Amino acid sequence: MTDQVTEKNSELTGGQVILRMLELHGVTHVFGLPGETTIGWYDGWQDHSDIEYVLTRDERTASFAAEAYAKITGRPAVLEAPSPGVTHCTPGITEAFLSSVPVIFFSSDIPINQDKKHGLTGVDQTALYGSICKESFTLTHVAEIPFLLRRAFRVATSGRPAPVHIRVPINVFRESAVVEDLYAEPEYSHYPAHRPVADHTKIKQAIPLLLKAKKPVMVVGQGGLISIATDAILDLAELLQIPVATTTPGKGVFPETHPLSLRVIGARGGMEHSNAYVAQADTVFFIGTNTDSSSTIHWKLYGDPKTKTFLHLDIAEAHIGNNFPLAVGMVGDARATLQYMAELIREQAPDPRPKTDLNPMKQTALDAVFNSNIEMPEGTVSPVKLSQALDKIMPDNAIVTAEPGVAAIYPSALLSVRKAGRRYITNYSMGALGYSVPAGLGAIYANDGPVISFTGDGSFGFVIGDMETLKRSGKNITIILTRNDNFGWIRGEAILLDDVDEPWSTDFNGVDYCKVAEGFGFIVDKITSEDQIEAKLTAAIENEGANFIEIMVPSQDKIVPFVPPWVAAAKEKGLPYFY
Repeated sequence: MTDQVTEKNSELTGGQVILRMLELHGVTHVFGLPGETTIGWYDGWQDHSDIEYVLTRDERTASFAAEAYAKITGRPAVLEAPSPGVTHCTPGITEAFLSSVPVIFFSSDIPINQDKKHGLTGVDQTALYGSICKESFTLTHVAEIPFLLRRAFRVATSGRPAPVHIRVPINVFRESAVVEDLYAEPEYSHYPAHRPVADHTKIKQAIPLLLKAKKPVMVVGQGGLISIATDAILDLAELLQIPVATTTPGKGVFPETHPLSLRVIGARGGMEHSNAYVAQADTVFFIGTNTDSSSTIHWKLYGDPKTKTFLHLDIAEAHIGNNFPLAVGMVGDARATLQYMAELIREQAPDPRPKTDLNPMKQTALDAVFNSNIEMPEGTVSPVKLSQALDKIMPDNAIVTAEPGVAAIYPSALLSVRKAGRRYITNYSMGALGYSVPAGLGAIYANDGPVISFTGDGSFGFVIGDMETLKRSGKNITIILTRNDNFGWIRGEAILLDDVDEPWSTDFNGVDYCKVAEGFGFIVDKITSEDQIEAKLTAAIENEGANFIEIMVPSQDKIVPFVPPWVAAAKEKGLPYFY
């Protein structure tokens, strides 16, 4: 139903129309950074709109923050950048595009065609973002803004969600027109806007395959989170007693302490027990996953695909059967399709399967890791003990953000998401460094509870400036810096898989990060031994404000984490590992 406004038609500037349309779509925050080309938009913003502008110190930070904000809230996020910094948003927009996250991205610009005169900051923004956005278009007339913004929200939130780029020449903000169609379509102020059920014939073909399977498994990606499909997945899993594994980006879609949960699988935090279980399955039901290289260990996790029965459900038709031969492929919304599937199964009243309880197997695997007592290199503390302590004390309303490397691998494997939802945010769609702290910024504006951001020192160097942004927010965030003074992932890959004795150009000088954080006004602490971990984490999380903890950890080539190809190499080389 259209949300028509009754206000009298009047002459409005482009900036006013944009703000009003955002308000009508329920937008409460905009992430961005000011520039000369955007000043016209700010005229009257403070006096006439309640939308909060989250000022960052880098456009890349704003883009990642918006992506995380959209993940947590279930609403399209709004990002804004001026023309000089327009290229800086590509990391966050790329992650959002590959992660199926809707971001409405406004980039201001010099006047149309002034770039042909070599006007400063001019670049073909539409061509730049056309390949990493669902659509990219330019506002040229104020009267067209309501139509184009309705289209932007509709496109961003329908089908496979994704960013939409809107280019705004500087003059459009101050030009004015009588606007006669100032209204929103409220169903597109959240996502998924529509829930199409997959072809009924396909669903009816899939059900017998699930019923006759001797060792079935459901593998759920972040499409399950996007669809808010937890209850439907839980219902089908319990109905058929089918174990549920998740990809790393899908972590949290299924409560990990549930008897049917296998936890994370794949090459980025999958443990030996979970990877072995899905490898031995006879029927694999993919839900909301693009079956990428990370979640499938470079497509080797399931062995010979001809020996398995594969089913696949996804909203994106391009993902269906992309990497594995399917018995049945279903294009549709995960929640709506699984709900209908469960209805049909109940009508058939199949014989119940024996109850399955994977918790003893999982606990044995976790205990083996937690009690392994692998000796850490001198001066370092075990990241296993760090994750174990956080798992023990983490409040239910907390959100954890993490990024590639030690910062994500250990919590991906060892943290238990007990309350399903977007409680754990990673960027394993693109995997760029410098994600977790900006994602934490987005999370503190999307969540009322504490936010814990795991980052490595390689990644932290990308985003130090926005420590000021976090402090200025006045919100509860704890940054945990896992430090090893190198790009540890590259060291691990080179030494373990390429047999390089000493990788070139991976190490850098140490920095007094605590002094840096203290300079930004953070409450600062260091963890230098295992017996300090729980108390110092507790103090930081309970402190309402900006907190920073540094912990020295071994690099990935010294203590090998949960990366199966690396673990195989570690076994050959006699190196310590966790798996």
